[in-house]
Amino acid sequence: MNEINCDIFIPVRLNSSRLPKKHLQPLNGKPALKHLVERVSMCQEIRSIIVCCTTDSTDDELIDFLMKENIKFFRGNEKDILQRFLDASKKFDTDIIIDVEGDKIYTDPDYVDKITNMLKTSKSDFVIGNNSKTKFNPSNHFIHGIIPAGFKKNALEKICRLKNTDDTGTGYREFFIKSKSIKSEFLVIDTDDFLNKIRLTLDYPEDLQLAEKVFESLGTRFTKNELINLFRNNPELITITEKINKKWELNYEKNKAVKKFKSTKKFEKS
Repeated sequence: MNEINCDIFIPVRLNSSRLPKKHLQPLNGKPALKHLVERVSMCQEIRSIIVCCTTDSTDDELIDFLMKENIKFFRGNEKDILQRFLDASKKFDTDIIIDVEGDKIYTDPDYVDKITNMLKTSKSDFVIGNNSKTKFNPSNHFIHGIIPAGFKKNALEKICRLKNTDDTGTGYREFFIKSKSIKSEFLVIDTDDFLNKIRLTLDYPEDLQLAEKVFESLGTRFTKNELINLFRNNPELITITEKINKKWELNYEKNKAVKKFKSTKKFEKS
């Protein structure tokens, strides 16, 4: 039986409008991206970790960092993340892609392994964390902050053939969820009202302020339970980012790529 190659792809670009060069921002003495790479390096089911950045010159500084740290990377399409992933999967001969977004610096290695195993042992093409078994909720920043998405290369190839846009920078995971030709599965975890208020990402200056406090308190290799305990013991941390969730939701709905299909009906029936 042929070995299944399972790799983590981390999409990153330095030219972010809301928080430029956020992936190289220092947290407790290390760039944010290095914390993330060290966290997911604890995964047991992963062959390689590959940072998927762009060919734009604004990412040259990032390449210098990756080469210095001996971190694998791929340079691809600037706006079309799905095509960038597909090109990277062909170069590295990747069968299963675990998509750990570069701003998801709190990603839990246990969930990376869990999603990898789900894709290896089931007929699902795409798996993502969620708080419902039926309706996808992109706005739960606790769940999506610790649980990545994962998909099979052949599903990615199918989506890249179906899409009618070359700008998939926002909401690209919804392509998989909305296509009836892709078997999607939600990894549902229970959260309470307190956890649902926790915002775990790195997108705005307030997110960076929160991350500085978290990584100063916990270091790099903390568990999900240690993270939750930190917030329960210090509930004031939630107030740092609570005002930007609405701003994020408006930006997401305005820019998500699935709206840019010339024929959404054609896509949903495919």
